[in-house]
Amino acid sequence: MFPSTLSGSRTKACGNAKRCSDLCASDGARAGLQMWRTTRVLLGAGFSLDIADGMSPMTYEFAIFDFDGTLADTAEWFMAASNVAAARFGFRQLSLEEFKGLRAMGSREIIAHMGVPMWKLPRIATFMRQEMSSQARAIQLFPGVPDMLAGLKSAGVGIAVVSSNGEAAIRKALGDTAAAVDLFECGATLFGKAQHFKRVVKFAGIEPQRILAIGDEARDIEAARKARISVGAVGWGYADPTFLKSLGPDRFFDRMDEILPAFRAAKR
Repeated sequence: MFPSTLSGSRTKACGNAKRCSDLCASDGARAGLQMWRTTRVLLGAGFSLDIADGMSPMTYEFAIFDFDGTLADTAEWFMAASNVAAARFGFRQLSLEEFKGLRAMGSREIIAHMGVPMWKLPRIATFMRQEMSSQARAIQLFPGVPDMLAGLKSAGVGIAVVSSNGEAAIRKALGDTAAAVDLFECGATLFGKAQHFKRVVKFAGIEPQRILAIGDEARDIEAARKARISVGAVGWGYADPTFLKSLGPDRFFDRMDEILPAFRAAKR
């Protein structure tokens, strides 16, 4: 009803059907261009846009992975190491049930809940990195990680790992799979991942929106948006999947085998 009504009104005003058609086409092109510009602005500002049915979602060209909870199953190690750190640095030790309750919280909420003084965070982070380094060979990767990384590498997709852990420890945990990684950006502070993401963008040399950062915590999503890259989240890590989805990542992965199809090789 509406298209024909609008078309008839314009024809009457113009008095010329061909001119009407040209005007409509011109208006449509302008509207399409404006929509494209608006989309670019929204993406650049860190907003997540839902893809309508029938449209193809963006295919990414470079993958950034968090380590703990994304590539490596470190939940048990983290709980044990956190309680050791709590005894050493004077904050709350937690039971298994209490740790589970943290899964629907952001990092700042968790820090407040555990009673961790902010000024102690650098020392605690150093201690946790040392603990990981001493136990790295015992850390297990999630099932499917070696095949997924090998598949991305074979497809010509760039791969980086950005983590608060040290590079040597991550390489030990990855074993032979480490050869698939093009860049390690390690030693990030708790809220300092955005700067490491920006270095990956420079290394990759492609549009930031074509880079997908995949993590398992709210701070991973927050950092990716600060760096203006695309945001991916997984459902098998530390944070509760429903909580992560509520933060509106561009992509959410329930299974490891869903990651590879989201990428294609960059055109150089």
